[in-house]
Amino acid sequence: MADVLSVLRQYNIQKKEIVVNGDEVIFGEFSWPKNVKTNYTVWRPGKEDQPREYYTLESILFLLDNVHLAHPLYVRRAVSENIPAVRRPDRKDLLGYLNGEAPTSASIDPGAPLEIGVQRSTQVKRPSQEVPPEAKKPRNEEVEPMCPAKERLAALLQGHKEGIVKTEQIRALSEAMSVEKIASIKAKIMAKKRATIKTDLHDMTPRNQKYRSSVDGEVDATQDIISRERVGRTRTTILQSTRMDFSNIFAILRSVEAREERQAPDQRPAPLAAPVDPTLHTKRPMPTAYNRYDQERFKGKEEIEGFTINTTDTYHGRTLKSVREEVSAPKAHTPVAQPVPRPISPARLPPNQKKASQTPIIIVPATTTSLITMLNVKDLLQDSKFVPPLEKKKQGCKPQNQTLVHRTKGQMGAEGAAVWLTVPYKVVDQPLQLGPQDWDQVVAVFVQGPAWQFKGWPGLMPDGSPVGIFAKIKAFHLKYEEVCLDPNVQKWDVTVLEVSSHKRHQDRVVFLQFWEALDVYMRKHKSHLKF
Repeated sequence: MADVLSVLRQYNIQKKEIVVNGDEVIFGEFSWPKNVKTNYTVWRPGKEDQPREYYTLESILFLLDNVHLAHPLYVRRAVSENIPAVRRPDRKDLLGYLNGEAPTSASIDPGAPLEIGVQRSTQVKRPSQEVPPEAKKPRNEEVEPMCPAKERLAALLQGHKEGIVKTEQIRALSEAMSVEKIASIKAKIMAKKRATIKTDLHDMTPRNQKYRSSVDGEVDATQDIISRERVGRTRTTILQSTRMDFSNIFAILRSVEAREERQAPDQRPAPLAAPVDPTLHTKRPMPTAYNRYDQERFKGKEEIEGFTINTTDTYHGRTLKSVREEVSAPKAHTPVAQPVPRPISPARLPPNQKKASQTPIIIVPATTTSLITMLNVKDLLQDSKFVPPLEKKKQGCKPQNQTLVHRTKGQMGAEGAAVWLTVPYKVVDQPLQLGPQDWDQVVAVFVQGPAWQFKGWPGLMPDGSPVGIFAKIKAFHLKYEEVCLDPNVQKWDVTVLEVSSHKRHQDRVVFLQFWEALDVYMRKHKSHLKF
């Protein structure tokens, strides 16, 4: 005779009806109790040396009835009904065997003890198929049996009759409880009925049973989510004040002022810093000569221009009364110190002789076809960001004959700390307007390609070649990566800088290469300039 697991698999594949009558499960002519153990072992890792455990028939039937639920909801429902749940590692393999997808399973123990089912008598019929004695009468005397719907309706009516409260019971209840207590109980019952959705719990058809299981699953999931919710407050609600009363601030100020009034004059705290004589600043010697590149000499000096300003004074440690008296007291008139005439330095140049500038000069092309012009030279050399000249022109920018580009560079200080300096560079696009003394300051030129760009420049070769110019000035050529190099640039001593037409994050690297190459050239050939 087959074991109960094989019989259950056969009935499940053939979609036969399995009758559950109390604690008994009926498979046609045979029946087994619900708690009978099958030969399917329970997954228990690390416990191979212990005796095996087997799933009961009730556990497997409950899994088949709730196979449409997610595993966490199925386990929660099994625990609520006190039924051992099938573990997750065994679920897929067991369902595959019961549905006929696999002929056998590795978890089935062939040597497990089996309980033989009880054979039922063929004369005994199921309760739902019992035929009343009136059905054996002849057809003319046959009485139509009650259908299941009518039986269910009769049971509901009978239960309703049994639940009706009689007047004798009401009187007994009124004797045991007060009228107010009874009224409060009725109010609670009515309130509970209003908040309860009425469902037909007696309709156990497969369709309604599936609907009820899905609704129960959604209710369980919703209750799980609600149980984890926490009521929080945002930073805006926490900072919102329920009261706006500033009277306590004024009360504190009044109490401080009254306490200071009660103090003795010798107990008042003295000011920490004494006033400094402002005339001391006028006695410092003035510099003999002014130099625009020597501003560091004037850093930190206090120039008050004859006003009685004490830059080291403070109100720390002083009382409110002393501050008020100082403000209300008439100020003594301090004579303005006469400025000391600046002595004439023997190193000062004559008025008709101009001092040579130390600002380096960079020349860019004046044509609009070049990638670097006066329109975008600040974006390129100062901000290290490439902006096409046509785009700057569309923005309404107008070119200038000359401009200053401020380069920020870092160097090591005396104590090993990094010091950031800003060095100006003069940029022009009209080199023919430069004087003979200005050409010594030219350190770089951006080459466009044609040789006519250098017409009229000092140092031009007789054949029109600018090779002699590049021996005294560092030459650069800016182009797109995808554009071919100009043939003239290939022959000349020119440093080529390539930028991408759309990758703007690479611009900084390109122009850092420009400044590094220019610094190497200036250290070697133009060390007298400021860079």
